[in-house]
Amino acid sequence: MANIFAKKPLAQLLGEANSTGHGTLKRTLGAGNLMALGIGAIIGAGLFVRTAAAAAQASGPGVTLAFIVAAIGCAFAGLCYAEFAAMIPIAGSAYTYAYTTMGEFVAWIIGWALIMEYALGAATVAIAWSEYLNKLLEVFGTGVPYSLSHSPFESAVVDGVMQHGILNLPALIVIAALSLLLIKGTQESAMFNAVIVVVKVAIVLIFIGVGWQFIDPANHTPYLIPENAEPVKNAAGVVVREYTAWNKHGWGGILGGAGIVFFAFIGFDAVSTAAQEAKNPKRDMPIGILGSLAVCTVLYILFGHVLTGVANWREFADPALGGEASVTYAIAAHMPGYGWLATAVTVAILAGFSSVILVMLMGQSRVFFSMANDGLMPKAFSELHPKYRTPYKSNIALLVFVGAFAAFVPGSLAGDLTSFGTLLAFVLVSAGVWIMRRSDPAQPRPFRAPLSSPAFPLVPVMGVLVCLAMIVGLDVDTLKLAVGWMVLGFGVYFLYGKRNSMLQKGVVVKPTEMEEQAFIEPDKDNR
Repeated sequence: MANIFAKKPLAQLLGEANSTGHGTLKRTLGAGNLMALGIGAIIGAGLFVRTAAAAAQASGPGVTLAFIVAAIGCAFAGLCYAEFAAMIPIAGSAYTYAYTTMGEFVAWIIGWALIMEYALGAATVAIAWSEYLNKLLEVFGTGVPYSLSHSPFESAVVDGVMQHGILNLPALIVIAALSLLLIKGTQESAMFNAVIVVVKVAIVLIFIGVGWQFIDPANHTPYLIPENAEPVKNAAGVVVREYTAWNKHGWGGILGGAGIVFFAFIGFDAVSTAAQEAKNPKRDMPIGILGSLAVCTVLYILFGHVLTGVANWREFADPALGGEASVTYAIAAHMPGYGWLATAVTVAILAGFSSVILVMLMGQSRVFFSMANDGLMPKAFSELHPKYRTPYKSNIALLVFVGAFAAFVPGSLAGDLTSFGTLLAFVLVSAGVWIMRRSDPAQPRPFRAPLSSPAFPLVPVMGVLVCLAMIVGLDVDTLKLAVGWMVLGFGVYFLYGKRNSMLQKGVVVKPTEMEEQAFIEPDKDNR
């Protein structure tokens, strides 16, 4: 019986990282590009949608504390990611790191979980993009009908009439457009993202600066949701949110909220999927990962404080009030005279969401690229476009899969599943750093996570424990669905991945062979 825990030799990974030619991805990204990619992926639906969701569902005004808990977990995991990304600068992120530290089966588990992170993450943001598009169209007296902007599993009373969703058409359209941009090229996508990052960070700063003067201290009292908090009812008197569960009030609610807003921090790890496209990965990857995480953490805490001070957290629990497009609602309802800011925020958010979707789709296609090279996914996912040298077939497949998910699945479910996939990847990457320190201590490490020696692995252990705690804090139904998804993944691995694995077959493709197999002359700019 083949060993499902067989490890991919580190020397082979480093050889792939240093190879060139049309069988490899093009190195076009600098430290600034990578940091912009991280900020582009981090600041999006997590900030503009999940902040209000966490406040309404579990944390109340204490959502700022939930951000701090989530940021601590991300900091530990981010240091571990930075060490791996500098040491093994190859596409695939956590999947690749696990392959060389914990073996093929664990790598498969991470790769399967990353589908929840990147693919479902892109779908979640696309759904939020659709919500804000309708808010913008309302300014002009029009809008996309409820039935064409919501999933079939959603319904609501609109203008006194019960409406039911059919499909989320705007979400599907934006997925298609950005998938086509990714096929065109990584550098073009990065330039588009950099422009968007400048715009949306500016809007976040304006909201914080202007909104600060409209904070009502009463909205921050009590700071944590009390155990006996009254359930929130909608206009029809139907209970839409209650707070009896342990992770829906008090300090338990902070942990529950951290699991929800954790989605807001996805992005810095997506930087690591672009390691094989970085010009100087040993220096640039740590800067991109840790720099984007630090910038966004500060903005998140300030943003959460202002948002829950301007509007009461209970307002965000009612979908008819601030449940959708919560930032625009808060400005329109509680910041008189700043209607222009609500419109500007909506435009900036739409653009910002676009950059998040872009980075998520790019990250997923690079994970598929690595898995397909290893034989664990169909070979089509590793085929590069003859002109643009992008994994175009992977992007096309994601257009179909992610587009369908965005069109037919509610955003709240997709967001929580995304958090689970991210947290599981963080747990295993953190553990992988400690394992690698023990198994291969002599391997050069351009960046070393502090307090991570084999004898005193504080950072990796804390990364594991904090992220596991946030997994436990997720909704029970989300955990059940996540377990079901992972079980399905086990079946796919044993039925397809294990049988086609290059490692299990004993096939090792050397970098020189990879170039000889390329059907076009190597690009002069990439020699």
